[in-house]
Amino acid sequence: MATATHQGRVAIVTGAGRGIGAAIAAGLAARGAKVAALEADPGLAAAAPGFTLACDVADRASVDAACARVEAELGPVDILVNNAGISPKHDGRAAPVQEMDPAEWDRVLAVNLTGAWNLIRRLTPGMVARRRGWIVNQSSIAGKAYTPIVACHYAATKAALIGLTRHLAGELGPHGITVNAIAPGRIATPMVAVAGGATNAQVVAETPLRRLGTPEEVARAVCFLTGPDAEFVTGQTLDVAGGWMMT
Repeated sequence: MATATHQGRVAIVTGAGRGIGAAIAAGLAARGAKVAALEADPGLAAAAPGFTLACDVADRASVDAACARVEAELGPVDILVNNAGISPKHDGRAAPVQEMDPAEWDRVLAVNLTGAWNLIRRLTPGMVARRRGWIVNQSSIAGKAYTPIVACHYAATKAALIGLTRHLAGELGPHGITVNAIAPGRIATPMVAVAGGATNAQVVAETPLRRLGTPEEVARAVCFLTGPDAEFVTGQTLDVAGGWMMT
């Protein structure tokens, strides 16, 4: 049973309507945090348990409105988990660069990278003023090494999030704010299921632990990075990948 390591903290988790994001929100709540789950899909947002708001992280007005409501109803935000992300597939296949629609490229960057920046920009002034805060950016093993399973736009955004994490760790550290990233490998989620059994079986065969990860395992890593055992950890990217593509 989880202990109340996050008691008294307010957290925002984006992309929290299902999969990894839902597990992170549940994990933080189980440890005592007051959690606001942000989800772009209104249907998922309406069906999700707890305090959930519909929010498109790529839309700054939507982000600002959601953050204002969280602050009004739950209090100042201490923890930000930038989990929202998309990885478009076409018949289960990632588009090669020569076939990619420029609009798809723009949308992936807007959600995966600029979306994270939108939340950070909105919430860090309060964290700086209070001299405390925890930010976790959801990267990916695909941001550290090549895999044909994803397209170049996804890989580019996940690599950029690692760079953003390192820079902000240096910039915000003097204000008492830690900034870290998680790099999941192949996790059993609805997004991963789109790739099909053969692709996932190949990844399992290449993974030393010989299985896919679970959303709860990623959630526990986030809870570690935002909890008391990681008070002196910042600027790091923690792989949660079962040893797949060790870098």
